[in-house]
Amino acid sequence: MLTFWLNLMVKEQNTDNTQERIRSAAKKIFMTRGLSGARMQDIADEAGINKALLHYYFKNKEMLFENIFLDAMQQFFPKIREIVGGEAPLFTKIENFCRQYIEMMMQNPYLPLFVVNEINNNPATFMNKFWDKEQSFLVLFVEQIEREYQAGIIKQVSPAQLFINMLSMCIFPFIAKPMWMTATGMDELQFRYFMEQRKAEVPKFIIESIKK
Repeated sequence: MLTFWLNLMVKEQNTDNTQERIRSAAKKIFMTRGLSGARMQDIADEAGINKALLHYYFKNKEMLFENIFLDAMQQFFPKIREIVGGEAPLFTKIENFCRQYIEMMMQNPYLPLFVVNEINNNPATFMNKFWDKEQSFLVLFVEQIEREYQAGIIKQVSPAQLFINMLSMCIFPFIAKPMWMTATGMDELQFRYFMEQRKAEVPKFIIESIKK
């Protein structure tokens, strides 16, 4: 009986290790080739396994990408909830939101285009799978904007417009990355430096546009 449980534990550990190798390899392939350019054979080669074993764990690359994407979102959304619904001053929230969002995109540069494509193709499916249904943090954000307006800290501003400005100014450079790098002659290192600068430039621009 002891031998049975030991063998089962080893099998589970090997399964976990194989899945993690696949996920790590897939992230690398998706990052360099995107979802459309990635092939299951490329991922199998990168992970050091055969294609049949890869298909045993993940039926297709879309399923694998969704697995990685969901994991990333489950790590990311709690941070955003904490920032947006927390007790920090509004300007601090804007700074923290932009820094965290840009950092997330830098670590997972394949995500923005996937999100845009999924929202356009299957908006209801995307929202049901990935959007956090607990949105009380947004209510708290709206209430804080109204309080800081009443206190004379900021100009009157639409909470929806402010949130979309924060979101779009962080995500657009990643969506437009190929075009921008071609137009400017930037390489990957220069683009990363450019985005590091935007962690400070974006919140500064937004705060200057709303403060009194």
